[in-house]
Amino acid sequence: MNQRKQKQEGSGMEEQRVILENRNKMTVSQVVDVDAFDEETLWANLADGAVEVSGSGLHIEKLDLAEGVLVVTGSISSFAYIEGKKQKGSKRLKALAGRLRND
Repeated sequence: MNQRKQKQEGSGMEEQRVILENRNKMTVSQVVDVDAFDEETLWANLADGAVEVSGSGLHIEKLDLAEGVLVVTGSISSFAYIEGKKQKGSKRLKALAGRLRND
């Protein structure tokens, strides 16, 4: 067993994972919440930092915060890790919330 694996097992911390399947299904672990979502962009806060997913026709297939798992489907064109400060109260999220209240 390598030292990195021993250290992670000893700390109780699981590795953060992103699995991208054929650019149309993405599974992300260690998700603590989703701050913003529409059909073109998704912003999820992770245990350490955040991830932004871009594409078209994006849908949240599964969001299990107890397990920390997010599954996104659609045409995924890019994703990026965002370090540091997490996004809070984004314009997109506020616009989406406004649309939902008006429906």
